[in-house]
Amino acid sequence: MNKGQKFSAWYFLVALIVAWLFSEYIYKPYTEGKTEVPYSEFLADLNAGNIENADISDTRIIYTLKENISPDKRPVVDGKILTSKRAKSQDSIKSAVKLTDPFLIERLASADIKFGGIAHRDGIIDLLMGIILPMLPLIIIWYFIFRNMHGGGIGGGIFSFGRSKAKELQGEMSGVKFSDIGGAGEAEVELREIIDFLKDPKRFDKFGAKLPRGVLLVGPPGTGKTLLAKACAGEAGVPFFFITGSSFVEMFVGVGAARVRDLFDQAKKKAPCIIFVDEIDAIGQSRMRNFNSNSEQEATLNQLLAEMDGFEQNNGVVIMGATNRPEILDQALMRPGRFDRQIQVVLPTEEGREEILKIHTKKLPLDPAIDLKSIAKVTPGFSGADLANIANEASLLAARRKADKVSMNDFDLAIERVVAGLQRKTPLTPEVRKKVAYHESGHALVSCYLPGSDPVHKVSIIPTTKGALGYTLNMPSEDKYLVTEAELRTRMAVMLGGRAAELLIFGEASTGASNDLERATETARRMVTEFGMSGKLGPVRYASPSMMYLSGNSEVRNDIGEGTADVIDGEIKRLVIEAQEKAEAILREHEKILHEVAGVLQEKEVINSDEIKAIVDRESTAG
Repeated sequence: MNKGQKFSAWYFLVALIVAWLFSEYIYKPYTEGKTEVPYSEFLADLNAGNIENADISDTRIIYTLKENISPDKRPVVDGKILTSKRAKSQDSIKSAVKLTDPFLIERLASADIKFGGIAHRDGIIDLLMGIILPMLPLIIIWYFIFRNMHGGGIGGGIFSFGRSKAKELQGEMSGVKFSDIGGAGEAEVELREIIDFLKDPKRFDKFGAKLPRGVLLVGPPGTGKTLLAKACAGEAGVPFFFITGSSFVEMFVGVGAARVRDLFDQAKKKAPCIIFVDEIDAIGQSRMRNFNSNSEQEATLNQLLAEMDGFEQNNGVVIMGATNRPEILDQALMRPGRFDRQIQVVLPTEEGREEILKIHTKKLPLDPAIDLKSIAKVTPGFSGADLANIANEASLLAARRKADKVSMNDFDLAIERVVAGLQRKTPLTPEVRKKVAYHESGHALVSCYLPGSDPVHKVSIIPTTKGALGYTLNMPSEDKYLVTEAELRTRMAVMLGGRAAELLIFGEASTGASNDLERATETARRMVTEFGMSGKLGPVRYASPSMMYLSGNSEVRNDIGEGTADVIDGEIKRLVIEAQEKAEAILREHEKILHEVAGVLQEKEVINSDEIKAIVDRESTAG
């Protein structure tokens, strides 16, 4: 329960107590104490001499009974004796509607009863006592409930629409330090400078340096952008306001701008502090994309721009944003003075992956034989989130087989699950099983015999949930940042090794090579249009610039001539055919080894790199 909900509960409890006190000590004495009786019972009490005194108004007779009534004087109404014994208490006062009776006064006087008149009350007092006072407890309850719901809306409206939804954490409450993050590299170095600004601003003031207004974390999903922001708050020990970009936008116009204002008002009171907006592209998209100039998103963005660098200074407030789509952000948001720094949070290197694995396996009971360095070596391109998932999957596998410790085999299976998907239990028919075995063996052998290819880690013919009937895992031995033309041609030959094996053994190809053809064709297209690796076309780029930060693909330009487009298609086709022919030549030369590897694969379903290497070495020695 949050603070607002606690206040609501307290208000409701206090309102109930007030309502009970009002009912018990104010309204109840006014309404109770007068028993409403018919006029006939009044006449029976009058004839029996049970009335002590009476008050008469225009419409009603209010009378009090004597303290004790003897049994022989009990009134008779409709032939029945009222047997209840009455004492002088609240129920001894009765009220009856007055009827037209010209002899009423004479009867009261002859019975020696004290009587008098009641002044007629004003209608407003009757309305107050009869209608408004009974409604007062309900009015009090609703007042306290709505008071808690007021105050944060658009201009103080209801339901707090305009109040910021940011969650405030004190630095130590984030629970994250840079020691809890691995593989951050240069991003951590740059963020530590921001922390020094927040901790000791005077050290920078003497040099005339100003605190950066904003820091934008840019990188692929899972690289730890949000975690880095939390670590900044934890290291600096300052208040940390966390909110997502989508939290600013509602169905009502003006809500986003109101929430931006409220967020910065809160932050200024807690300065120095950090405001972290995750997925900032939700509100920071370029205004060139919006044709409606009065859109809610644009109003929110305009307010954010004004708050970050407007007439008012936000001294001590650092804005941090995170996105994996920087290409769509508005240029006014990206300029110096707003987001002064853009920090690239890239995929971790081999050393960084080892650090991340150490952090995520710190609490796991690991087998002594586990080598985290070798796991880091075979997981290039994995993000921090992927590595955390691998560690978790390995621990689940160990728990599933009721082991005492997590083994290296558990990590291998976890990596396979992340890369290839979960293995299915549906068995393949013998004919399909044979074709898949030769297909995967073709990939593996081409990779073994072509220099510069990535080493084979494992080959399997067990179907997976990602739709593959089998898979060959090639794990690079190191991180590669540059790839040569020869290496690209080798990769294409390995991709088409499965199709080449099918053509060699069965005389026809199958649909199992569709994904291989797609990847090989895309590689050839990029070689021709992006990398200038075509002798006919020369060192010219024919691809349009990529508009996506995370996209490695780009389309062919639409301003090239038909003749050039035909040459591009011809060159792509030539490269793919050459790669397939190279794969076919290798497999034809080593067809005996292909049969042996495929036979072992059909028998075992899964073989690793050592087993493949042993078969290749044995045949090479025998040959």
